[in-house]
Amino acid sequence: MEPDDSTPSGGTLSPAIERLRKRPDFLAAAKGRVRASGALVAQARDRGDGSAMIRIGFTATKRIGGAVERNRAKRRLREAARIVAPLHARAGHDYVFIARGGTAAQPWGRLLDDMKSALIRLAADP
Repeated sequence: MEPDDSTPSGGTLSPAIERLRKRPDFLAAAKGRVRASGALVAQARDRGDGSAMIRIGFTATKRIGGAVERNRAKRRLREAARIVAPLHARAGHDYVFIARGGTAAQPWGRLLDDMKSALIRLAADP
């Protein structure tokens, strides 16, 4: 029997997603393409290693507010990325999502739309 790319439920497997945690990875992504969309800014770079892995990092500056507000914004970005990235992020790329002032208070559906829009526009760029 040949292995296939489907799950037992019949859906396809999503690409593997890993977190960015090291400063050089964040700095490299900052040199890539940048798109702002509503409550977030998305940065992307093609690693060029042919990997099927998608790596994603999250950041919120002190301009967002105190630690509680920054953590809330990053938690919301992480959950939005968990939902949206498997569908719209490109394999072999690193993405960094930067929270903006309204990220923590943004309506959930709108935050998902902002992330989806940013990923689609980043994928459309050469």
